[in-house]
Amino acid sequence: MPPSRTRDLIIAMDVAGCPNRCRHCYLGREANPRLTPDDLRWAAAQFRSVNGDPTRSLAFDRLTVMSWAREPDFSPNYRALYALEHELSDGDPLRFELLSVWRLARDPDYARWARSVGTAICQLSLFGVGATQDWFCRRPGAYADTLRATEVLLEAGIVPRWQLFLTRRILPELDDLLRTIDRLHLRERAAELGGAFTLFIHPPGPDGEARHLEPLRPTMDETLAVPNEILAESRAHLGRQVLWRTEADLYAEIVAREPWYPHTYDMPERLCFYIKGNGDVCTNVGTWEPWWVLGNLRRDGAGAIVDRFSQHDCLGLRAIHAVPPANLARRYGDPVGQRVYGGVDDVLAGYLGEYCREASQEPGAPRGTGQEPGALRRERA
Repeated sequence: MPPSRTRDLIIAMDVAGCPNRCRHCYLGREANPRLTPDDLRWAAAQFRSVNGDPTRSLAFDRLTVMSWAREPDFSPNYRALYALEHELSDGDPLRFELLSVWRLARDPDYARWARSVGTAICQLSLFGVGATQDWFCRRPGAYADTLRATEVLLEAGIVPRWQLFLTRRILPELDDLLRTIDRLHLRERAAELGGAFTLFIHPPGPDGEARHLEPLRPTMDETLAVPNEILAESRAHLGRQVLWRTEADLYAEIVAREPWYPHTYDMPERLCFYIKGNGDVCTNVGTWEPWWVLGNLRRDGAGAIVDRFSQHDCLGLRAIHAVPPANLARRYGDPVGQRVYGGVDDVLAGYLGEYCREASQEPGAPRGTGQEPGALRRERA
């Protein structure tokens, strides 16, 4: 196929990993690697070497290199890695309004450094208070770290934003979170910095590690417990009036539509190749589960990786380009389900994950071949 051109390409190497193993994380809970700046330099050179090669199926105008894929600045040499990202990238490093909560709570200089490199807002994730937050992060002290991080951010002149994940565990604790906001005077202190403290709530996506949270997904009736204050702020922040819909509603929409491809995971504005600690490569189209792996950078090289992406050469990519969404819904969905999801793509991600898990385990189907379960194979003329 002729080369396709993307304006922005990102490579994100998971150099230091993450202090948490959050139960909602679509990237799963990989072991922390021990990669070096030289590994990042090598990876950047690999992708630059294939750009413009007429035999390859992907070209890009600008490359951004990131030294993290899960937790920014978790490495103790985060300043040197940030400088290296700047050196290796065609432009400034990307921050996405994210910082390391673990480091904010422990490194007295970190927040001031983050402010010095342009961080004005930082988003923090909450799943509840106290033991609930610790359980979701799989780390004792995670809730205390989040509150400490909020304080440190404000002291450094950075406005915090709280992202709340809607599960049955957080519902009885939402009033406590609102009281904490008042007790810490977060709105007033953010206003003193010339900003606005924001919080918003949304259901977790049902893919990756979050697939195991489905028993905690609330029904529409249960979401009536969400305070109006949080609903209003969420609508304003997310820019939509309908925050979630029932599976039954989404199921009906999916089966009524003509098949569309690709589905579930939209092509992102900036394509990112994630490089895991073992060298396996996935993209931001999908998760880090085995059916999204395009190959191993050290074994296969960047050229083969970008070609496999363009040619949909892994089970996950093949599925979103060939398996009808209605077939996924009929096999894995609940036509009368009352649990809530953020939208069609969210509920389809759950169905697609079940399909890929089943396909990858089908007898005689090597992992990643794209073989489909018999009941879902797409009929071809």
